[in-house]
Amino acid sequence: MYIDILRLFRDAVRTKRPEKWSSICWFLLHDNAPTHRLVLVKDFLSKNVTTLEHPPYSSGLPSPDFYLLSRLKSALKGQWFCYATEIIKNATEELKRFS
Repeated sequence: MYIDILRLFRDAVRTKRPEKWSSICWFLLHDNAPTHRLVLVKDFLSKNVTTLEHPPYSSGLPSPDFYLLSRLKSALKGQWFCYATEIIKNATEELKRFS
């Protein structure tokens, strides 16, 4: 069951990255798969993990956006952020460098 995998993941983060676990300075990017949207899963995650939800699929997203996001992702790779404000600030700085 998926909830068992999440428990293993939680325990792995707790043992392998105790500094992240204790500071609650990490996020789980969770997509919109049916098993990920179950109430049981959402309840478990709300008590144990800070999650970032995927936006709903949009067929109207133009391909240049995909190109831009992949460049942004590559530029920020390997950096850790504790707060959303840090992510926004760093992403904005990188986007300004692209233009």
